[in-house]
Order: sequence, then structure tokens, then C-alpha cells
Amino acid sequence: MGRNVPAESPEPRAAPKENPQRSGTVRTQRWEPVSPGGKRIRQFVKANPDVKLNALLHHLNPDTLREAYFGLKPNAAPGADGITWHGYGKNLEENLRVVCDQIHRGAYRATPVRRVAIPKPDGSERALGIAAIEDKIVQRAAIESVLNPIYESEFAGFSYGFRPGRSAHDALDALAYAIERRAVNWIVDADIKGCFDNIDRETLMDFLEERIADRRFLRLVRKWLICGVIDDGAWVEPEQGTPQGAPISPLLANVFLHNVIDRWFALKWRPEMASGEACMIRYADDFVLGFEHRKDAESFLKDLERRLADFGLQLHPGKTRLIEFGRNAAQDRHVRGEGRPETFDFLGLTHYCRKTRSGGFGLGRKPIARRVSRKLKANCDCACTTIRNRRVCGWRWCCGDGTTTTLYPSATTRCEGSAAR
Repeated sequence: MGRNVPAESPEPRAAPKENPQRSGTVRTQRWEPVSPGGKRIRQFVKANPDVKLNALLHHLNPDTLREAYFGLKPNAAPGADGITWHGYGKNLEENLRVVCDQIHRGAYRATPVRRVAIPKPDGSERALGIAAIEDKIVQRAAIESVLNPIYESEFAGFSYGFRPGRSAHDALDALAYAIERRAVNWIVDADIKGCFDNIDRETLMDFLEERIADRRFLRLVRKWLICGVIDDGAWVEPEQGTPQGAPISPLLANVFLHNVIDRWFALKWRPEMASGEACMIRYADDFVLGFEHRKDAESFLKDLERRLADFGLQLHPGKTRLIEFGRNAAQDRHVRGEGRPETFDFLGLTHYCRKTRSGGFGLGRKPIARRVSRKLKANCDCACTTIRNRRVCGWRWCCGDGTTTTLYPSATTRCEGSAAR
């Protein structure tokens, strides 16, 4: 199961403050970096949680843009302009100087996102947006230099998706701790239907304005939201949503869900409505909640549906369930004659109730069976062909007779190539 962490890990404790007499710049001849702007923003946000931040655009400079460029994947697919990472880097310094000047003059224009369709396991398609390389650079610089320092001090401890220093493994460990160590008897496995495509942009901008007062920076974010997409060669501007696949999209979705779900659950619903234990683990738009009492779980589902509807979202009817799960589930269901406890899927793993060697309760996890079957089926023909080819090649090496390759026509070329070597 890995290391145990609290189900709702708090934010890391701030570093000790320096002595007030000490200067921020080292006064010796040795080189030592000065505290970056992102660190200063984070320190200010922690010290002044109710103050809006202004004058943020100057953090987008050639240095932060250069760092963002080298933080991108070199082999990523190009956007609508067709420019690759390597192509942009041939004249990197000049390109960064130009785009930095455009940002500060207000002349920067976001390139429409190239839309591609990715097949989903249920047979439908997921619309994925591929931003232009220059937009990726500016978005990444804005995330690392401005947005992450602001919101990492505010995001809830039970939010794990697309955050620096956090991963799906941390979310799974937190979930395991909650189920095994806390009074969890009921699980709500929830998923938001089309979250990225249905986020209301005006509401999102209102959430951003609660912490950011720099109008120029807010206009920059809005440009990314309204740049539109290129779909089958035609430009289309969706009325809502964020382009799923762009670097800025996961963070904006986290800001939206933090205000819609996380703060509402932690500050209002749980203190006022829960009569027992209640905890949440959220990874982007997929989240799991544990409850001690069934009535709390049922009440939360109803309230959550109304809460999401107020912001134009809805739960996925096929992926949202309430199940009995936990240390008492097996015994209680056996008494009622209902068989084994149900399972639920989260972050690619099926979670089930098991017994430890000492006879106690334990949380079991295994890969989702249908995904494994689909992967094996997709690779079966290729794997079988490879095995047959190897057998035929080995037979030809031993006997030197190529007549048996007629049994496996696809192996003929491979065998001839192997013999030539």
C-alpha cells in the first residue's frame, strides 16, 4: 500500500523566516540566486490571505519564458501553426524577446487550439486540444511563476490532481489511510460529466478575480479561453469550457472545482450537515468520499447534485455510485444475505474489501479488469504473430528449410531478414 499519509494532508509548513537584518541578495563575489518571484508571491499569499494581488505580469519575462520552454516535452505534437519544439528553438532568444514584448504591450494573441479526437473506453471520443508551442510556453510560465504560487497556498489538502509535488500515488495512499484508519462505512464514487467542456468561463473569471487584481494578467487568461479551436480545418469558438490538453486547463479546472466543491464541502457542508465521519479525496474531476453513516452519504449526493447544477455541471450517471464499503461491510452484508461488498474504481485501480493475514480488515487494490482485458486483446494478435515469427525463425536457423514459412506468411520477411544477418 505504500507509506501512510493523512486522508486530508495539510499544506507543507512554511519555511522558517529569515532574520529581518539579512539582505535578500548575497553581498559576496560568489554567485547565488536571489529568491524567485514565485517564492515571494507564495510568501505574500500566506501572510495576506485576504489581499488581492496586483502587478503580476512582470513575472512573465525572458527568463521565466526560457525556463518554461525547456520544461516542455520536445517530442510533443505541434499545434495549429505546425511549429515544433525544435523549430521554435532554432531562434529561441529572438522568439522569446518578441513574445515577451507582445505580452507587455497587450499585442499577444493566442493561436486557436488544434482539436483531435481520442477514443475513450466506452466507445465515445474525448476532444483533446493541442495548443501552439508559443502558447504552451506562455501558459507554463504563467503557471509556474504566478498561478501555482498563488493557489498552492489555498488548494485543499485532499486535492491531488495536476498539482506540483502531488501525484495519483499520493491520492491512493490518502484514500487507503481514510478507509483503513477512519470510520468509513459508505463510499460515494463520483465523477463529473464533461467537466472541462462545461466549465462556465465567466464564473471561472469571477473566481480568479477573487485573488487576482491585475487586469492585464486576467485579460491574458481570457485570451486562452476564447481563442477557439480548429476542428477539421474550420475555426470554432465554444461558448464554455477550457481546451482540454492545454497546459493551463488543469489548473483552471482546479480553481473552478476548488471553489465549487472543495471549499463548500470543507467549510460548509461537513461542519453543518455531517453527523459522523466524512472525508474526501479528489483528483481533478474524479473524487471519492467516505462516510460513517448512510444518511450522510445520501444527503451529500443530493446536495452535491444541486450544488453542481448551480454552476452548470452534473454528475455522470453511469460513474457515480453509493456503495457499502469498509471494515464492517462484509459482516453486515453477510447478515442481510447480500453477498460480498461491492467494489469501486479510482485512478485505474479496482478497490475491494479483503482480509489481512491476522483476520482483520484490509483494502485490496488491483488493475481494472476491463482495461487489462482490452489491452491484452489489442496486443494479442501482435504478440501471437511475434511468437510465431520467432519460432519459424528459430526453425529455419536449425534446419535451413524455408518451406514451413508458408504456414505463417507474415513471418516470411522476418525469417529472410534474420537469415541474411
